[in-house]
Amino acid sequence: MSDDAFTLTPLDIRKQEFRKTLRGYDTLGVEDFRVRVADALERAIRERSVLEERLSALTEQLRVFREREKAMNEALVAAQQLRQDTRAAAEREGQVIVREAEAEAKRLLDEARAAETAVQVRMAETERQFQQYVGGFRALLDRQLAELRALETGGQRG
Repeated sequence: MSDDAFTLTPLDIRKQEFRKTLRGYDTLGVEDFRVRVADALERAIRERSVLEERLSALTEQLRVFREREKAMNEALVAAQQLRQDTRAAAEREGQVIVREAEAEAKRLLDEARAAETAVQVRMAETERQFQQYVGGFRALLDRQLAELRALETGGQRG
């Protein structure tokens, strides 16, 4: 039975009057029952009201909890996205640093090779000059020795 079809209040029960008949119910018993039914109905209405208020409060609390849960889920998703974005940015930055380091290493290696080549060219030139000097010095010594021999041979003749 829905509440709209039949509404009975404690006041309705208290004010309800019954016809008296010769073979009717005990009037005091009916009165006592009517008071107890009205009291029980009042208690039930009060309890229902308290329960409805509690239901309303719990419904509101549930709504707040759901909003918090939604906000926390959104924050979690945002944090995960931020972590992924940060990781991707760090990986990109790391790749740039590695490429720059490789380029710098190649540049330094090229410079070192060029310096080595220049040193080898200078060493070859120095070796050539040394050999030329040694050859010139040997020729000078040979001439000097030849002159000494000539002096020695000419001095013995005389």
